[in-house]
Amino acid sequence: MTHDHDLVLRPTPAQTEAALNPPPGRSGGDLVVETLAGLGATTVFGLPGQHALGMFDALRRSDLRYIGLRVENNAGFAADAYGRITGEAAPLLLSTGPGALTSLAALQEAAAASAPVLAISSQVPTAGLGGGRHGYLHELPDQAASFRGVAKSVHTVRAQSQIPSAIEAAWKSALSAPHGPVWVEIPQDVLLAETAIPVVTGGDAFPEELPPRPELTAVAADLLSRAARPAIIAGGGVVRADASGKLRQLAERLRAPVVTTPGGKGAFPWKHPLSLQSWIEDRHTTDFLEDADVLLVVGSGLGELSSNYHTFKPRGRVVQIEADLGKLESNHPALGIHADARLALQALLETVTPREDATAADRVREVLAKVADRIAAQELTLEQDVLASVRKALPADSPSFWDMTILAYWAWSAFDAKGPNHMHSAQGAGGLGYAFPAALGAAAADPTRPVLAVSGDGGALYSIAELATARQYDLDVTWLIVDDGGYGILREYMTDAFGEATATELTRPDYVALAESFGVPGVRTTPENLEQDLAKALQASGPSVVLLPAVLRMFAPTHPGSD
Repeated sequence: MTHDHDLVLRPTPAQTEAALNPPPGRSGGDLVVETLAGLGATTVFGLPGQHALGMFDALRRSDLRYIGLRVENNAGFAADAYGRITGEAAPLLLSTGPGALTSLAALQEAAAASAPVLAISSQVPTAGLGGGRHGYLHELPDQAASFRGVAKSVHTVRAQSQIPSAIEAAWKSALSAPHGPVWVEIPQDVLLAETAIPVVTGGDAFPEELPPRPELTAVAADLLSRAARPAIIAGGGVVRADASGKLRQLAERLRAPVVTTPGGKGAFPWKHPLSLQSWIEDRHTTDFLEDADVLLVVGSGLGELSSNYHTFKPRGRVVQIEADLGKLESNHPALGIHADARLALQALLETVTPREDATAADRVREVLAKVADRIAAQELTLEQDVLASVRKALPADSPSFWDMTILAYWAWSAFDAKGPNHMHSAQGAGGLGYAFPAALGAAAADPTRPVLAVSGDGGALYSIAELATARQYDLDVTWLIVDDGGYGILREYMTDAFGEATATELTRPDYVALAESFGVPGVRTTPENLEQDLAKALQASGPSVVLLPAVLRMFAPTHPGSD
């Protein structure tokens, strides 16, 4: 009897010959790039360093495209965006010690947003592993320990024969739901030594699926089918799983209103009759959701930003679909379904009974009208006009990347992303400097459409060096910098809390002149000319900077205790 696990793929005569006589001059670094190519990678990001030179030398002998950034953290943000846009694991090549550690903030954002990043770092020579102090440059007692709280999985290689399998295992980990960053480290001597190991010609790039348990989806379908007032909260897991189409089908079948979280922007059509849009940071919206007798939460852990700062208290039955087991029922008791959003929504579509509800669209319009009235009463015309100008200037199919800045906080609630996977921000981990390098990664992923980055002047100063990257690779990114002379949101927070702000004011450069010094065209605009200037910059090929000097304000919060 022959079992499936007894079947082995036989090498062809040509493969046998290549394996027996590998080309000379290859090193452990070649095994790295060959494995990446065999898994389907086409582009890598990173920054070279002394211990990683074996990898970077091997790039010379490969067909992989290399995009080199100027700061490791920015390289991580670029890889993050490339992974979000393509759905592929984005390789990030780094050196040891300071180079590796500088990427940590970017990997934290990738972890929070479930972006598949495959970070491959060098290590000190093998003799320095294990915590003994040898005095190697960049040596740490346990470099991998710094990444265990951030990466989905950590892999330390000690011999060349381990390289293909370690990278393949990391690749699968990065792409298995929930997506996320992974870490592989390889000692300098392993990377540099000549290898007789055959050329890596392929790999198993298929991640494990995460289907729902059928007994749980049966209960969920029954609850939703019998609900009088069902509602849906759609998070970033819907976008990552490419499940927006199935979400729409389910919402229409159940006549269930849908609100998207900041991470779930674009998961549901903005102007759909059942769309509550993204106004989850609003008491009118959270009151409506609290009144749902069955609330379906898909791809969200209902964290701080997705629960009106943990003030949202659902009174009905909650059904939560979440690929990250740690987020399941972490904030609210629920019927927890540990599954990929796409597979779980498909299971529900196959089992729910369609509902009729002639009032659902009217109730949605009523909530949105209350939200609009609340914002209109606060005299925030400038902010609304600026956001509207950005939306009008940006092509509908272009992605946008937003830093932690006041205009981005508005966008979380009020910006129509025009589609899934079109709007991305640093709201997962909340670090500064995300937007511009991430936009560069997106432009590398898809050069057929312009990309927008939005930063404040404080966040922009984290990323100025990457103007050189944008120019070197001629990446089609327009960078909108809103210059208010400091850390604007912190200025507001401190003034509201303490009566005055401290450490929030910044001396800053002339951003237009600075951009032009890199060979990147820049223009200073006004709120009145923003739409025209931004549209012109987006239509021109290559990188550009649009500077908007403006002091924007946030809309008033509505959660209890925010007065």
